[in-house]
Amino acid sequence: MNTETPSAGDLLVRIGGIVFLVGAVATLVTVAPLFLGTTPFPAPAYFVCMLMGAGFALAAAGVVRTARAQRRAAAGSV
Repeated sequence: MNTETPSAGDLLVRIGGIVFLVGAVATLVTVAPLFLGTTPFPAPAYFVCMLMGAGFALAAAGVVRTARAQRRAAAGSV
């Protein structure tokens, strides 16, 4: 287990994962009435589904930030 203090990149990955999961659940809930034949949700509900992409972008930014920090640390130790 990693005992180091989490870096900002790690925090971005965790937040991105949570936002992605919220968007994925919102997508399932929003699309379900279309398959069940019930009244679909209003248009603003579909905007919550965009959290899935935003979460993915946050997580990707965190991975890039962590990789750059590790690269800088490796270059500094040489």
